[in-house]
Amino acid sequence: MSKPAKPAAEPSFEDALTRLEAILEAMETGELALETLLARFEEGTKLVKLCQDRLATAEVRLQKLEQAADGTLTVKPLEVEE
Repeated sequence: MSKPAKPAAEPSFEDALTRLEAILEAMETGELALETLLARFEEGTKLVKLCQDRLATAEVRLQKLEQAADGTLTVKPLEVEE
């Protein structure tokens, strides 16, 4: 019985952003064939979502959740010591 293929590792935020910049530059040249342009657009859309998800995760990590005596939850920014 063969093992299922592992999904490819997602790029880091920085790698995804660099790839997005390269895609944008290629698309702006106007020299890509329609099929290639569509493929780059789809790839870029996935990378944008990945970057947005990573930024949202980072934002959550920079906040802390506090519970008041009455049980309500309040999100407060993480205090950064300088």
